[in-house]
Amino acid sequence: MSGDFLNKNLSISAWETNTTWLNGSYYFDNPVCVTKFQTMILLSLIISPVGMVPNAIVLWFLGFRIHKNAFSVYILNLAAADFLFLCSQFVFWLYIGIYTFYTIDIKIPFGFYVVPKFAYLTSLSILSTISVERCLSVIWPIWYRCKRPRHTSPITCFVLWAMSLVLGLLEEVVCGIVFSSFDYYWCEILDIITTVWSIALFVVLCVSSLILLVRIFCGSQRIPVTRLCVTIVLTVLVFLIFGLPFGIYWLIDKWVSNIDNIQICNLYQETLFLFCVNSCANPIIYFLVGSIRHRRFRRKTLKLVLQRAMQDTPEEAKGGEKSSPEHPEELEIVQSNN
Repeated sequence: MSGDFLNKNLSISAWETNTTWLNGSYYFDNPVCVTKFQTMILLSLIISPVGMVPNAIVLWFLGFRIHKNAFSVYILNLAAADFLFLCSQFVFWLYIGIYTFYTIDIKIPFGFYVVPKFAYLTSLSILSTISVERCLSVIWPIWYRCKRPRHTSPITCFVLWAMSLVLGLLEEVVCGIVFSSFDYYWCEILDIITTVWSIALFVVLCVSSLILLVRIFCGSQRIPVTRLCVTIVLTVLVFLIFGLPFGIYWLIDKWVSNIDNIQICNLYQETLFLFCVNSCANPIIYFLVGSIRHRRFRRKTLKLVLQRAMQDTPEEAKGGEKSSPEHPEELEIVQSNN
């Protein structure tokens, strides 16, 4: 099974996969595929460290410098998932690049096959939760502000991280490392669970985001547009464009056994690269939304920019901002939901 590494999307599990068999794959028989593969290596090696820096900044400020509220906890965990994914991809493609360009015998640790699926499930779970919570805060604002349990956000994030890790780890272990005719049944069960969970999260994400957009733009009870709403909508949109293709390809690969026979070149690397773009784009969205004020950019500290990106108070088009305090301390008080 380890001999189909590139055939099976560079995702076959082994505690340590030796890459010396790469030259034996049919993947390298096509010059176009070789060029594409090498291009993906270079692009991934460039964009991964570029994306790690802003995600690290978000982690630092939201983790240690900014007062936490319900949504900043989710953004903090989303940035952690993005940072973890980008780190793993940088090291993973560095391994592959060393072998591809220098033909040096290397071994890829097992964890590098788990992290992409783990990070994808975590990102999708957290984004779905953010969208649902924002809908609840719009539909039942009094209940949300007064009755919502204080520690809902950290507990929810812990559960989502744990579930994503267990699903990603078990699938790689059961369907890869200890795969046998006896374990095939359990592999199928895990595939079904992962597929159902992914589809359920996607449906929840789309429905809750649609409800939020309808409440913003349609109906007699339209809610005012806040920076938090813009941040959530843009983050969800970027994930649907750049992050979702990886999940779709992953699920298709589970159930279409001959997927490698119906494509000229493997598309797994492209979906991984798009997911890297998604992880890099999220902190850019936060900084962009927090920097713009009345159609102008104003110089602000990074701390205040992140605070403003999660500001849940409306702004007026005329006469300045209605509820946009200039001092971080005031903004933290206004933002605090817990």
